[in-house]
Amino acid sequence: MNLGTLIVGPREHVVAIAELDDTAAAELGPLLRDTARVVETLCRPEQTYVCMWSHGRDARKHLHIAVQPVTAEVRARYGGLRSEQLQARMLADGDEPDTTEVEQFCEQARELFRTITDGSAEHRS
Repeated sequence: MNLGTLIVGPREHVVAIAELDDTAAAELGPLLRDTARVVETLCRPEQTYVCMWSHGRDARKHLHIAVQPVTAEVRARYGGLRSEQLQARMLADGDEPDTTEVEQFCEQARELFRTITDGSAEHRS
């Protein structure tokens, strides 16, 4: 996927949102919101896709939720494709972002997550 895409997944083996326990389900909404905030702040996309995948070769494998920034530049690079067609083409092409850029993005994302988490904790107090 393109630079800025983050994956959210449960620590325990879960293959569907319907299998989440009450605690995990309650944590998922705020976590997805915060992840989308990080992606939007750092990437400034026109759209942020949030989609669930759990497919293995023949059966469900493990729950993954992709939070993907999609810019006009990304769409142009892939012939204007959108949604699942864009994601399928990206995966089929096998293009990977530069490792150094990924490391830099991850460091920025970690810092922003800390800021968001600290701000949320203060807001609840």
